Amino acid sequence: MNHRIRIREVRVIGPNGEQFGVMSPDEGIRRAQEAGLDLVEVASAASPPVCRIMDFSKYKYEQGKREREAKKHQRVIHLKEIRMKPHIEEHDYQVKRRACEKFLSRGDKAKVTVVFRGREMSHQEMGRQLLTRLISDLSSVADVEKTPFMEGRFLTMIFNANPAAKAKIEKEKKEEG
Repeated sequence: MNHRIRIREVRVIGPNGEQFGVMSPDEGIRRAQEAGLDLVEVASAASPPVCRIMDFSKYKYEQGKREREAKKHQRVIHLKEIRMKPHIEEHDYQVKRRACEKFLSRGDKAKVTVVFRGREMSHQEMGRQLLTRLISDLSSVADVEKTPFMEGRFLTMIFNANPAAKAKIEKEKKEEG
């Protein structure tokens, strides 16, 4: 911007998009000051580099405004984790299943981890049976993103919300609201 431009020649574009041609940066700065604006380098990779006469503070403000607006419309997907042991009681299992459904209905991903302790490591098939049951229970609202895999003493899998289920939930929300 302005005096920080350290190149012998630049292509200058006016505030309304008109071409002023190739000139020295000092000449470009003089034209910008006559207009009460700044000379800003917009394409440094071009040969010669392109500079534009504009109000830099206004440009920065509008750029920040566009970024905030774009952030407003994006949806961040979180990875929610649910942990359970292979010897889980029926009611506890149902509570964990409903929590998983709630995460998936919000559009988040759910990571389900079965934790093995001590001698439970010799009965890993019980954890796999538990996850297989969970897959069948959640089949209407979720897809399996990552199949069950052992990582140390943890058996882990990841669920992703089913697109058809997402659409159904959004439709229900619109009907309620």
